[in-house]
Amino acid sequence: MLKSFNINGVCYPEKHYMVDLRGRLAKMKSLVDNGDYFVVNRARQYGKTTTLRALKAYLQPEYIVIFMSFQKLSSAKFCSEHTFSRAFASEFIKRAKNETESGRINGESLQKLERCREAADFDLTELFEELSCICQQATKRIVLMVDEVDQASDNQIFLDFLGQIREYYLEREETPTFYSVILAGVYDVKNLKLKIRPDEVHRYNSPWNISVPFDVDMSFCVADIVTMLEDYEKDHHTVMDKEEMANHLYGYTGGYPYLVSCLCKRLDERATAWNEENLRNIVRDLLKEQNTLFEDVIKNIRNNQEFANLMEQLLVNGANVVFERSNPTIDLGVMFGILKERDGRTVVSNVIFETLILNYFTSVRATDALLNSEYVEKSQYIHEGKLDMECVVRRFAAFMKAEYRNEDAGYLEGKDLKKGYLVSFCRNIKKPKEDGWFRYKGFDICEVIVESGGNSY
Repeated sequence: MLKSFNINGVCYPEKHYMVDLRGRLAKMKSLVDNGDYFVVNRARQYGKTTTLRALKAYLQPEYIVIFMSFQKLSSAKFCSEHTFSRAFASEFIKRAKNETESGRINGESLQKLERCREAADFDLTELFEELSCICQQATKRIVLMVDEVDQASDNQIFLDFLGQIREYYLEREETPTFYSVILAGVYDVKNLKLKIRPDEVHRYNSPWNISVPFDVDMSFCVADIVTMLEDYEKDHHTVMDKEEMANHLYGYTGGYPYLVSCLCKRLDERATAWNEENLRNIVRDLLKEQNTLFEDVIKNIRNNQEFANLMEQLLVNGANVVFERSNPTIDLGVMFGILKERDGRTVVSNVIFETLILNYFTSVRATDALLNSEYVEKSQYIHEGKLDMECVVRRFAAFMKAEYRNEDAGYLEGKDLKKGYLVSFCRNIKKPKEDGWFRYKGFDICEVIVESGGNSY
């Protein structure tokens, strides 16, 4: 059975086309080898769980790895210290039983934890005392991985849980504990805003100041994408130019793992030629659809007004904002995978997100304008169901002449305009350079493509 491109759930190398993760895994293992505690905080659908599962297998020969996910714990499990401690112990026992069969974890120490969890007063103190005994009697060092920690991030129990891990970490020279702890989620655990009281008062805290920075780049670079395309080419023999396609894929996605796999999956399913033109059509179609990632991006903008204001300034008003991670609004955008740094400036992380968000702001403005207007004029730019591009150009030229007549020389009449080039309104536009770009007022500007109703202008 041939492999496929996977955009739902965990990817497995024997089933799915994937980038080569060995470089990332080696860097993460070096942190584990140092006994470091760290947080893998990346945006939604960024390959966190796939990477952690691959890391578990990568570490298995040298370590005992207990992989857990808070997603399996319902919100009721966090209602009290007792219920959380019991739920955590139960999940830990389930994940550790395989290690008792191999003799790497002492079976009696695990059974003792199982008995203790039934006590009415079982709490975090007793839980960590028993976990310490298990670590002491294990034949190899134990690494704890907890995925989806965001599930628990808004309550005091999780804060107390982190406090216990921290205390045992600080005393680990005298008291056995986990050799390395890896937490994973969207939010940085060091900067959680915890909802402690029912009156919705929030406060920031830093219960995780023992962790080291996690600087491993989990986005796909062009070379990463090439490895995935090489794997695909072995099965399908499309004779694609893998380097060129990898560059095009990176150009649209900025290496966002889900987006890369999504575009590849669609190219594969359409059984179309792997070239830039077909990729552009697929990107256009993707932007017309709803998916969980796009919904999450827009939700993050709608739920945070300061972040929404920043995005509008960047995309609609073209603001030049210095990139500074200490700015909480910029840091939030980076954490969501929406913003990144380029030459010291804050920019949107990829073309697809940029288009998606700009379309959102444009739609919102248009809707607001309609709601505030007393009538809706029938579009004068649509003729026989198609965009009348000449009319658009004439009206735009008239607008530019009226608004900016004092800032520039005269403008060409609509009939004299080169079809398809909105930049040719101005007389002082120079001829296209050899690379196809125009020079205007010292800037390189490119061809403007307008798409409407499946047609390009």
